[in-house]
Amino acid sequence: MKGELIENRVIVWNIEDSRKLFGGGYYGKPIGIPKPKIEEIDAPLVLDLIESLYLLENKKISISKSKHKVTVEQMIDICKNEHHDFDKKYLVYKNFRDKGYIINPGIKFGCDFAVYEKGPGIDHAPFLIQVYNRSEPITSTGIVLAGRLATSVKKQFILAIPKGKDNVDFLALDWWKA
Repeated sequence: MKGELIENRVIVWNIEDSRKLFGGGYYGKPIGIPKPKIEEIDAPLVLDLIESLYLLENKKISISKSKHKVTVEQMIDICKNEHHDFDKKYLVYKNFRDKGYIINPGIKFGCDFAVYEKGPGIDHAPFLIQVYNRSEPITSTGIVLAGRLATSVKKQFILAIPKGKDNVDFLALDWWKA
């Protein structure tokens, strides 16, 4: 499967490949289809940089820019230029994907990622993930805001704290009434 890097997105132009990628792990978003079902996909697929790198590393797609092949190393450099704390966020993304979860950007929830067990449109994301650095302070106000948001949308808020190059510690917050 082939993708084309255009600015900060990768486009999979082939419709059949779009269906396979979306159907095989809910990668990307079909252009112009807000809540896609696999059989309804008849448009190119837009991938964000993080999932594009993941697919490239796992040899599920090849990526080109201006008809030149993009290597994994080049893609990492592009991602680092586009994403603050990319290495940490990618480690968390990869951790969840490798465990079989579907992980999407969490911007609409005010966090880094929304994590699904089965996939968007099949189940609701039970987890909201915010990636923190080990040395980064977490304020009590920040925790309360995150907890209130997660509770209001019936999700569990999880702090993901990368540890070294390959490990992530998780701190899940549950809210209950006293």
